[in-house]
Amino acid sequence: MRIALIGHGPIAAHVAAHLPEGVRLIGALCRPGREQAARAVLGVPVAQVLEDLPERPDLLVDCAGHSGLRAHGVAALGAGVEVLTVSVGALADAVFCAELEAAARVGGTRLCLASGAIGALDALAAAAMGTGLQVTYTGRKPPQGWRGSRAEKVLDLDALTAPATHFTGTARAAAQAYPKNANVAAAVALAGAGLDATRAELIADPGAAANIHEIAAEGAFGRFRFQIEGLPLPGNPRSSALTALSLLAALRQRGAAIRLSL
Repeated sequence: MRIALIGHGPIAAHVAAHLPEGVRLIGALCRPGREQAARAVLGVPVAQVLEDLPERPDLLVDCAGHSGLRAHGVAALGAGVEVLTVSVGALADAVFCAELEAAARVGGTRLCLASGAIGALDALAAAAMGTGLQVTYTGRKPPQGWRGSRAEKVLDLDALTAPATHFTGTARAAAQAYPKNANVAAAVALAGAGLDATRAELIADPGAAANIHEIAAEGAFGRFRFQIEGLPLPGNPRSSALTALSLLAALRQRGAAIRLSL
């Protein structure tokens, strides 16, 4: 299977360095002016648009965040190239989500959502087939994990001595207000009760040693509570290790003769 990456940051570099057997990286897409840096990191041909790569990939893997998916997702899908993304929060924009879906139908392909930094989405998807599903996602990070986000307008992150909630609302609103921090909220919502029915709470906690994600769900199926403490990629404190690993797992599953149905 031939793949191309969107981006050349820590997640893209980790994916490129640990590709499953049978997967070949044939190129990458990057922003204008970043070609040399991307080639240095990935060691493959780099272009600004898919058509300029020397080979056509079977799969385009988005490692660059919402901007990368917006820049290349619709064009790739419309051209019949399947896309795998961790930028799930971008789908909170209903107009953009509709554009992606329409492009995938035109191209006869699909947009696949990686689980990213969270788990239990299989159980949540199964629970959504029943009735009465109620889901709450809680994201808890150390104060520095919210730097550069809307949380800085709500809280004095440097002065916190106890956990402080800086957002409560729907998963859609969380994903739109925190595009770099709330992909998990969107993934939980899309797997389960939906973007507008899933509640989200975001917390800055000076006592947290890691990024903590929690799903609480109940309905006709019963109830469950799932919590995961995510660690960053070694040497890259702003990049989730599990996010990169979820892309590798998706690549391995895609080529497997026997695979889990998630």
